Amino acid sequence: MREVACQLCGREETALTRHHLIPQCRHRNKWNKKNFSRTAVKHDLVLLCGACHRQVHALLSEKELERGYHTLAALREHPEVRKFVEWIKRKPPGFRPQVNSVRTARR
Repeated sequence: MREVACQLCGREETALTRHHLIPQCRHRNKWNKKNFSRTAVKHDLVLLCGACHRQVHALLSEKELERGYHTLAALREHPEVRKFVEWIKRKPPGFRPQVNSVRTARR
């Protein structure tokens, strides 16, 4: 199998997941329709390793992703995502950390 780099942490992985920069559950939202083209909503994807993908969803709600973190650059700038990326990029391919949901802890 060919290894491809995660677009967030840069680690080489054999299996990457597709992350919709604008969450699918928000596609029919009025704010979404007003601010994004239909093409952008459906086709703006990035490839993330499982660890990065889980961490992004543990840190940010779908609404937060849609409104403030709908680009790869914006995701990289989020302080907690940046901290996680700096940590995970030193780990070997295939490393799968346990991810605690920060969102449920905040409630």
